[in-house]
Amino acid sequence: MSKTVQAPAQDLAPDPSRWKALAFIALAQLMVVLDATIVNIALPSAQTDLGISDGNKQWVITAYALAFGGLLLFGGRIADLWGRKRTFVVGLLGFAAASALGGAATGEAMLLGSRALQGAFGALLAPAALSLLAVMFTDAKERAKAFGIYGAIAGGGGAVGLILGGFLTEYLNWRWTFFVNIPFAIVAAAGAYFVIREPSGTRNRSPLDVPGVVLSTLGLVALVYGFTRAESAGWSDTLTVSMFVASAVLLIAFVATEAKVKHPLLPLRVVTNRNRGGVYLSLGLAIIAMFGLFLFLTYYLQVVKGYSPVKTGFAFLPMIAGMITGSTQIGARLMTRVAPRLLMGPGFLTAGVGMLILTQLQIDTSYAGLILPAQILLGLGMGTAFMPAMSLATIGVEPRDAGVASAMVNTSQQVGGAIGTALLNTIAASATTAYATSHAAGAKSLELLKLQAMVHGFTSAIWWAVGILVVASAIAFTLVNTGRPDTGSLTGSGDAEGVEDEIRVPVVAH
Repeated sequence: MSKTVQAPAQDLAPDPSRWKALAFIALAQLMVVLDATIVNIALPSAQTDLGISDGNKQWVITAYALAFGGLLLFGGRIADLWGRKRTFVVGLLGFAAASALGGAATGEAMLLGSRALQGAFGALLAPAALSLLAVMFTDAKERAKAFGIYGAIAGGGGAVGLILGGFLTEYLNWRWTFFVNIPFAIVAAAGAYFVIREPSGTRNRSPLDVPGVVLSTLGLVALVYGFTRAESAGWSDTLTVSMFVASAVLLIAFVATEAKVKHPLLPLRVVTNRNRGGVYLSLGLAIIAMFGLFLFLTYYLQVVKGYSPVKTGFAFLPMIAGMITGSTQIGARLMTRVAPRLLMGPGFLTAGVGMLILTQLQIDTSYAGLILPAQILLGLGMGTAFMPAMSLATIGVEPRDAGVASAMVNTSQQVGGAIGTALLNTIAASATTAYATSHAAGAKSLELLKLQAMVHGFTSAIWWAVGILVVASAIAFTLVNTGRPDTGSLTGSGDAEGVEDEIRVPVVAH
């Protein structure tokens, strides 16, 4: 037995320009994801050039993460209110201006300010991009292809950033890691302005929930900053603990507020839906594992193996190829044939097997013999899981909630990334110190001991990443219980009152 919700008449004819629009949306998404990693490789050069202290260098990364993670829900709501196309174009132009400011930075304050501005405009355009896909692609097969491309970019763009960052830093200048965003943004904004036709009747013009904006922004900023500070100051640091306590209080108050106000910033129906909740949670956990791995592999290849920035970037190519293959060839092809959990669960487990292989890293480990197959498995698994996750996170929501549902996907990724970097890096640092202390007496060479301790720290943290991916897989299998979509229209009327465990699209009932 299947249940079908009829699409509104005006949405039955798909937008003839939707595939052109996808190209510009994908370009914008690539720019945002690239920026999360491209600056990492350029950071040492920028630090030296601008005289940034060791204590403040983390703020080049943190300023972006705080603004992006803290303002995402607000950005998603603005997209619903203003219209996704307008928000998308404004976000792109603002991101370009902030990037120009960063590339021209003459001091620490100017660079940090530009990074915060990049994060703020990124928080506008990222949910707008995903929600445009959600409202423009309503046929199941087409949606699968569109989200396959989007998922591949979302998953593999970070690794592409490492390659591009290496090239620009090594052969040009660290400033080009900022300037490179400008042509991306201008082309995407011009294309969006002339090509994108947002479906009518999909805006949410209700008044802005100001208390919700304040509580969610402060709560998310406190959470991201708490994890970022834990990385440098430790988990028992007074300010770190205070940030976590403040975050918990603010986010609990936010949930209580959203349950009462007439026009909430985040309608609880968006996250209490069993399937979407499962997607947000499993995706956030998977990103925790992935971001930690990017960090460790970058340091392992550059510090332990002596790779140049460019060679390090190219060493990540098998993971990118695996993600693109998993997303566009496996996920997209199977999404209309099998239930999403049968892609997400095995996908996260496959990535976990790749991560498990990396727990065997040694100083003299062969790239071709161990790192290469591990990356291919990681890429295939993540690509296969990301694709249905991205689609399922926005499928069946009321059109007026598409922006905020999209923002929740980005929020789970940004918060997951911040947590992953801090949590796994802290575990690695503790294991490194413990190994160095216990092996100091019998060490033949201080330099050798330092490298052995570093690799031991990496593998200790990677074991945790394996466990996190297993938990993500279990959540996907347990919570995501919708059946495969039919090949008809996926445009539904959204979540009806009292219907929490069902995606309101044509599904096979269980």
